Amino acid sequence: MALRLLHTADWHLGKVLKGVDRTPEIASALADHLRIVREEKIDLVVVAGDLFDRPRVSAEAEAAAFEFFLGLRELGVPALVISGNHDSRPRLEALAPLLELAGAHVRGELRVRGEGGAVRRDWGEAALLPFLSERRAVKAAQLLEADEGSWQHGYSETVGRLIANLTAGFGPGRINLLVAHLTLAGANLKLGGGEFSFYVGNSYAVDPAYLPTSATYVALGHIHRQQKVTDAPAAWYSGSLVQLDFGEGEDAERGVLVVELEPDRPPVVHPLNPGWGKPLRTFRLDPEQLDRRLPEVENWPGYAKLVLAGPPNSALRERLYQDNPHLLEVRFETEAPDPLAEAAAKVETLSWPEAYERYLREVRGLEEMDALLAAFRELYEEGHASA
Repeated sequence: MALRLLHTADWHLGKVLKGVDRTPEIASALADHLRIVREEKIDLVVVAGDLFDRPRVSAEAEAAAFEFFLGLRELGVPALVISGNHDSRPRLEALAPLLELAGAHVRGELRVRGEGGAVRRDWGEAALLPFLSERRAVKAAQLLEADEGSWQHGYSETVGRLIANLTAGFGPGRINLLVAHLTLAGANLKLGGGEFSFYVGNSYAVDPAYLPTSATYVALGHIHRQQKVTDAPAAWYSGSLVQLDFGEGEDAERGVLVVELEPDRPPVVHPLNPGWGKPLRTFRLDPEQLDRRLPEVENWPGYAKLVLAGPPNSALRERLYQDNPHLLEVRFETEAPDPLAEAAAKVETLSWPEAYERYLREVRGLEEMDALLAAFRELYEEGHASA
């Protein structure tokens, strides 16, 4: 049996960049997904995590996701969905029965094989691996061990053992699909869009050797640059739908993947890069270039960030903002950068909850932080909602 699959991930509905809500751009891309599903005669849609940009998003962001799945139902196309590190796992689990009515099978929390982690379909089997922090990965792996106190493996091996459990039923003569939200070692990383560096660094990179060769295709989410990572099995990141942050490469490919699958045959992958959303560009100018090159900034069709060499100039910054509504940031750089400013620049793409988690882990050295993070997120969301 042949299967035509649409692989998509990293929507980040609810993303706000320098005060600009990117949800309408992402919602437009999702509407175009439905066109692709119809025109490409897609049989199954796979969403490999990060539907939303943070645990609580606007009603408009949630509506865009629901409208997409309702559109799939009207087309008669089912979906498999997992959570990413930006999603609220409990919320997706709570919404799962509702989305099931639209034909979308959602897995927010990890479940091992035999408890919902692998699903059987008439075309074969799918193993579903939502994003796991190190602590949650160890807890999940302990379910596979007789002695819960004996688990001493690293993150990569831990996830590898979970993959082995979830894919144990893969066999010949059918399509075997692994859907995961993780960083695979060897992926071309380009941080931005709120992808927390701690979650894409070496400590969170999974060895590709743990991917089973019995898998027909591995649909990955988490890295925003569209790319193939391994050949056997074929493992791809579909990339984000739009350029989410100035930290992401302007030339990076992103979009969706149309994948043709047949049992016991290599998949045929067709990358689609429709150019959804407004482009982002950083302009770096010397003061003497400003008058001559300012039209480049003014005529840029997307959102712009301007970095000017020299000391801060509040009056110039305000004038540039007033004259260029699409200019989202003006930064001044001196020859001797302020170390504090450099440190702040490194975390500027983090959400507040992510920055707080980094502080707890890297400064205070905490490992057990779930209660603190939950309390911080609740306070943050309350303040954000009332702002």
